[in-house]
Amino acid sequence: MENRSLVSLVDYTKEKLVYLLQMAAEFERQPNRHLLDGKIVATLFFEPSTRTRLSFETAANRLGAKVIGFSDPKVTSSTKGETLKDTIMMVSNYADIIVMRHYLEGAARYASEIAPVPILNAGDGANQHPSQTMLDLYSIYKTQGTLENLDIYLVGDLKYGRTVHSLLTAMRHFNPTFHFIAPDELAMPEVWKSYCRDNNIRYVEHKEFDEDVIAGADILYMTRVQRERFTDLMEYERVKDRYLLKLPMLAKAKPNMRILHPLPRVNEIDYAIDETPYAYFFQQAKNGLYAREALICDALGITLDEIKA
Repeated sequence: MENRSLVSLVDYTKEKLVYLLQMAAEFERQPNRHLLDGKIVATLFFEPSTRTRLSFETAANRLGAKVIGFSDPKVTSSTKGETLKDTIMMVSNYADIIVMRHYLEGAARYASEIAPVPILNAGDGANQHPSQTMLDLYSIYKTQGTLENLDIYLVGDLKYGRTVHSLLTAMRHFNPTFHFIAPDELAMPEVWKSYCRDNNIRYVEHKEFDEDVIAGADILYMTRVQRERFTDLMEYERVKDRYLLKLPMLAKAKPNMRILHPLPRVNEIDYAIDETPYAYFFQQAKNGLYAREALICDALGITLDEIKA
């Protein structure tokens, strides 16, 4: 049987990504469709989440499915010592598809290999976050009118930021130039720079973060420095306020430039920027509904033609 799980966008072709974006556009046109009547979607969040969990659950509800699951592992049998394998196999008895966030890198891949139902990776540790990347791609396309030949600036936590790692894998098809802006402690890991070189993805590294550096950006992708990823809180304190986006820094921004952020933000984007045409992060979060409707339907074998019918 074909495994229709989504673990990483490394597994997806350019054609597949474009197809899913077309599905997302259909769902933006009409989000409420009874395509999943009688289906059960399980959301297993072993790590805290607001936007990802709520948008997946909203997507399931708008498609007519019922939702089961948990947002706090403390209320599950994992506190009694139940293994991830047993949890996945047990929930597979009740659900047609499982959306899972886990704090361990590789957990989604493991779950997809043992589960009899599709697994959608909602984030595995500091590894990847493919559903976030699908909504990022959709947001980039909507704001730029294309995914091709863009200058994309990634700022902040590039070491632990799974959203930026996933974005690299998806954008490899579209001839981007990436600009990595991060302190040494949070620089893009060598494994991902090697991935860029192996896939002919151009990248430039910067230490400075000012209006001159970001003047060439089509997309300015801000990230939060994630306290929960640090074992040394002194290191976190040293880097958490290193790269903050202030309103005057947009003085030389291109008219088409848009600011994305996977959210939640702490203080890395000045609130005054919210009122400018450059801010797109709340619309970006809204796009998550349409992208995740597409992912759920695709994993369950529902085609674009069926959605358009």
